Amino acid sequence: MVVNNLAPLTDLEIQQLATNWYMKLDAHVPVEEYVPLLAEEDLEMRFPEGTVYGFDGFKGWYERVTGIFFDEVHTLKKVASTSTGNDHTEVKVIVNWQASTWEPPTAKSQRIVADANQTWMVKRSPKTQKPVISLYIVDLLDYAEGSARL
Repeated sequence: MVVNNLAPLTDLEIQQLATNWYMKLDAHVPVEEYVPLLAEEDLEMRFPEGTVYGFDGFKGWYERVTGIFFDEVHTLKKVASTSTGNDHTEVKVIVNWQASTWEPPTAKSQRIVADANQTWMVKRSPKTQKPVISLYIVDLLDYAEGSARL
């Protein structure tokens, strides 16, 4: 029997994780900067473009989307823990996502504006003692009127 001696996650830690996550997405930081934010084992991420597994899967997704979207702005609207298990916390996240995209040879870029409703599973890393995302699901993209679409 494995005994979990890790401290429960606090709402503040989860809020800081979400804030840090979206600051990095807006800045298109080097993909290596995400390593401390993601679970080392059993990472699953479900995006509108498809599901990826592990850091290598995330890296492929990230490199693809940072080549498509620019002038991104993520504004957190909600970060709420909904349930806590033995080793994880379920978190409901709503983030307003705005991004531009351009398809050659069109004359102008298009703007996507949507609220992304997400479910995360967050746990404490046994290695770093910091919160990490182990499951990331984009449940729904609620597009603003007139927004471009994926």
